[in-house]
Amino acid sequence: MKKIGLILGIVIVIIGVFIFVNKPYYPSLPIENLSANQAIDNLKESDSKIAEIAVEGDFIWYITSSEDKGISIADENIKKLIVSNGWEFKDKDGAGLFFEKDDNSLIATTQMWTKNYLLVKIPSDFKQLPS
Repeated sequence: MKKIGLILGIVIVIIGVFIFVNKPYYPSLPIENLSANQAIDNLKESDSKIAEIAVEGDFIWYITSSEDKGISIADENIKKLIVSNGWEFKDKDGAGLFFEKDDNSLIATTQMWTKNYLLVKIPSDFKQLPS
């Protein structure tokens, strides 16, 4: 009986470690070929509070943390990233942050991924438009 309890305990620990390491409890990402682990690791390894996680077509996906002070801290991280490339913040409406630069406009769309992480989709040319 003690052997069965020991084996059952070991199996439970192995399953717990597997779940913790692979994070299957996170929802799927709207980005192909990217796991939750990779996205979160990119953010943790980043020097800033926002990290690029994928490029899909004409868009760049970023991830930022929203756990400090709610969604407003995530908005500030997005604004810092885009403003540092010469854009001027104009407005926020729902899940969109609106920016302008010369005669160009840009919309960064956000999506709550979990209660602690926010995904951001920005047109990839936001770094390349003339100042």
